[in-house]
Amino acid sequence: MDNSVQTSPPGTFSIARSDGTSKARCGVLHTAHGPVETPAFMPVGTRATVKSLDCRDLRELGASVILGNTYHLVLRPGMDVMEKCGGLHRFMSWDGPILTDSGGFQVFSLARIRKLTPEGCFFHSHIDGAEVFLGPKESMEAQRILGSDIAMVFDECLPWPCGEERARKSVATTLRWAEESLAAPHAPGQLVFGIVQGGIYDGLRASCAAELAGMPFDGYAIGGVSVGEPPELMYKAVEASEPGLPRDKPRYVMGLGEPEQILECVARGVDMFDCVSPTRIARHGTALTRHGQYAVKAAANACDQRPVEEGCDCLCCRGYSRAYVRHLIHTGEMLGMRLLSIHNIHFILHFMEDIRKAIAGGYFDEWREKTHKELGK
Repeated sequence: MDNSVQTSPPGTFSIARSDGTSKARCGVLHTAHGPVETPAFMPVGTRATVKSLDCRDLRELGASVILGNTYHLVLRPGMDVMEKCGGLHRFMSWDGPILTDSGGFQVFSLARIRKLTPEGCFFHSHIDGAEVFLGPKESMEAQRILGSDIAMVFDECLPWPCGEERARKSVATTLRWAEESLAAPHAPGQLVFGIVQGGIYDGLRASCAAELAGMPFDGYAIGGVSVGEPPELMYKAVEASEPGLPRDKPRYVMGLGEPEQILECVARGVDMFDCVSPTRIARHGTALTRHGQYAVKAAANACDQRPVEEGCDCLCCRGYSRAYVRHLIHTGEMLGMRLLSIHNIHFILHFMEDIRKAIAGGYFDEWREKTHKELGK
């Protein structure tokens, strides 16, 4: 995608076509650094880099938007460095859109080293043990300095399982923090997304979505999913959240990257996704393919001269065999991790492109069924 020409103001979201048999839709979200075609997948650059890939790789792979992690960037390099270096785009030499999470996920993932208060969360840094405080004001100030195109509100991401009364209190906190995040100063052109919470409780999710929909956010995320719950509960949480969100704003399910899960959430009206999974499993020797994922590092591939995925035109598959990639992974060579990361990001971005084509072409339902069969799901 060419992000060099900005044709609409940041925050403009247009739906080009809606599917006739599901809630799937394709469209375009405009940001200060260019348009994002939806449904979209955002490769995760936790510490200002998508692991093992540089910005040229990402552009050549077709990434239109990437994600950065506020909590980790606050720790290193720190906002003083980031401000002096001109913000995250300039710091990492990426000229496309960036979404930054707020640190709310770390409230869940770092539960052992944090203390929750009504004002925010105290963390003990996993690097040196130093105390760090993040609340809605602090998170939004960090995201202002980062200069991301899309900033997420600070929220409380709940674990699974979680009792209903605990979830109810969390929703009240999340809504209060959403108002404070919205009122905080933002970078020029920066969009702000609210986040629906509520655990597995349909009523709480519906009421949280309705409250957020009454606030002037530029988009809305469905949070608190993919935290260990079974897939059927994850889909149920999405189904309970989506109806209360404005149709004319983008919807984003956070931390979801399995192809079959993306496909099902697109069918439920979701427009944006992110996950560390494609590069994480690559570093452990696993490839994503149209017929499901498999372990390239397995001994069965030791002499296999076929590409990682037949018919794939990525750099990895064009130039190298399974045997060679398996050798690199097996011996701990960084090139193996890089080649598989290139393949997996190529796969997921082309998967999203195929979803958009299927919706635009009016054959999403048939393509969805066919793809599930190919994936073996």
